[in-house]
Amino acid sequence: MDIGSKIKQLRLENGLTQQELANRLELTKGYISQIERNISSPSLETFFSILEVLGTDPTAFFSRLKDEQVVHTEEDFYWQEDEELKHLIKWIVPNALKFEMEPIIIELEPGGKSKTDNPHEGEEFGYCLEGEITLVLNKTKHIVKKGQTFYYRANREHYLVNNTNKIAKILWISTPPMF
Repeated sequence: MDIGSKIKQLRLENGLTQQELANRLELTKGYISQIERNISSPSLETFFSILEVLGTDPTAFFSRLKDEQVVHTEEDFYWQEDEELKHLIKWIVPNALKFEMEPIIIELEPGGKSKTDNPHEGEEFGYCLEGEITLVLNKTKHIVKKGQTFYYRANREHYLVNNTNKIAKILWISTPPMF
């Protein structure tokens, strides 16, 4: 378990030098350096003090030790097809509900439609990867073509529809996660 490098990472995220961290803890810069390089192990009291100065607690600190998956492949994706609405949704980041945003790829067949989202907190962004769709915000319709984007506050009813005779593919990102 590489505790030292995680302490260093937290220190850097907080914009502190080793000297500044040492000063706040009444320790020496050399001792902080030894802890970060796993040469010395702090006492529990010192460890808890370090975490407090760095704005975290043991539970959060040790959950950070797990390496988070950064790159996701198609094997990680979750798919759901809706034959009635004629669309396929691919959740392209596993467990995105625990994050600030949720990206999906939605494929709309000709005549296909996304589910209608009721107004909610947050914002949504989309990028048309293929085809053309109509974004409906309340009753206002916006045509979005391949290579174009859309962005809106999600505080009104909204959905996508494919009124063309070709498949449309959209990268759609919601914050907070809603899909």
